[in-house]
Amino acid sequence: MKHVAIDLGRRESQVCAREPAGEIILERRIQTRALGELLERLEHSRVIVESCSAAFTMADIAKAAGHEPCVVPATLAPSLGVGERQMKNDVRDARKLSEASCRMTKLPSVHIPSEQSRERKAVCTSREVLVKQRTCAINRVRSYMAEHLLPDLKRCTVSFVSKVRELLLALPNGIPAHVERLLKAIEFLTVQIVDADKELKSIASNDPVCKRLMTVPGVGPQTAIRFSAAIDDPKRFDSAAQIYSYLGLTPGEDTTGFKTRRTGLTRAGAPRVRWVLVQAAWSMWRSRPGDPVVLWAKKIAARGKASRAIVALARKLAGILFALWRDGTQYDPNYESKRRAELERDANTKIIA
Repeated sequence: MKHVAIDLGRRESQVCAREPAGEIILERRIQTRALGELLERLEHSRVIVESCSAAFTMADIAKAAGHEPCVVPATLAPSLGVGERQMKNDVRDARKLSEASCRMTKLPSVHIPSEQSRERKAVCTSREVLVKQRTCAINRVRSYMAEHLLPDLKRCTVSFVSKVRELLLALPNGIPAHVERLLKAIEFLTVQIVDADKELKSIASNDPVCKRLMTVPGVGPQTAIRFSAAIDDPKRFDSAAQIYSYLGLTPGEDTTGFKTRRTGLTRAGAPRVRWVLVQAAWSMWRSRPGDPVVLWAKKIAARGKASRAIVALARKLAGILFALWRDGTQYDPNYESKRRAELERDANTKIIA
C-alpha cells in the first residue's frame, strides 16, 4: 500500500506520495479543490492529513476514492517531525508525514466523525454564535443605561428591547441612533435564535437516539444533539469510564516517584459538550430534587462545594446517556435500586441452592 501525505492549505496543498519502501514517487503542489481528482487517479493508498477544519472533508473524499484515510492529531504531529525546529515548511511537513506512515503499520488517527455528526455540530455552533452576539449587544445597551443612571433591567430577552425603549424615551434627547441600531440587532438576533431552536427541536424529535436521551430530566434538544454528535458511535467505547475520559470529565494525575497527586479535570475533548452537560446537571438538580441521582450528588455537596457535586452529576449524566444509547432503553430513576435488588436475589438463590 502506498502512502500519500497532504499538507492542507486553504488554496493550495502540498502532496507527497511514497512507495511502501519509502521511495518518493510524487511530490507536487496542487490546488486544494483539485485534490479529489488527484486521489481518484492514484492506486489504493493510505492518505494522511493533519487534523484541521478541512481534514474530515478530505478524509471523506479519500474514502470515496477508495483510499484509507488517516487524520493525525495535531498534538501528535510534532513528534512525527511536522513543524520541526518550530519552522513551518509545507514540503518538509508532507515528507515527514508520509515517512512516518511508511515506518508505522498503524499510524495514530483521530476518530473521523460521520457527515451527520459534523453537520449537527455546525448547527449547534451557529446557534451559539448568534447567542454570543446577542449577549454582547445586550451588555453594551446595559452599559449605556448604567452611564445615564437608568435602572438595570433583568436579562429577559423577550421584553428587554421594549423596556429599554420605554426608559430611553424619557430622556431629553430620546433614543440615540447608535443604541437604536443595537436594539434592532437584538430583535433580529432573537428571531434567528428562535428559528435555530426550532431547527434543533425538529432534529431531536425526528431522531430516535435523541428522543431516548431526552427522557433524562434536564436533557433537552441541544444537550442530546451535542452529546450524540460528539460520541457519534457508542460502539467505539467499552465502558462509561472511557466516555468520562473522552469528554474530559475525569481528574488528571501528577505522579512522580512515590508521590501520587490527583489534579483537576483534564478538560480534554469538546468543551461545549461538557458545558451542556453541566447545564443539564443544574437543571436536573433544581427540577428533580428527589431523583436518586440528585440525592447521590447532594451527598457529595454535603462534603464539599456544590459546584463539585454538579460536575460529578454531569459526569454521571454522561454515563447514563451512554448507557441509554448503548442498551436502547429509556431513563428509569429507580434502575440502580432495582438492579441491586436483582443481584441480591440471585445471590440468595445461589446460597439456598
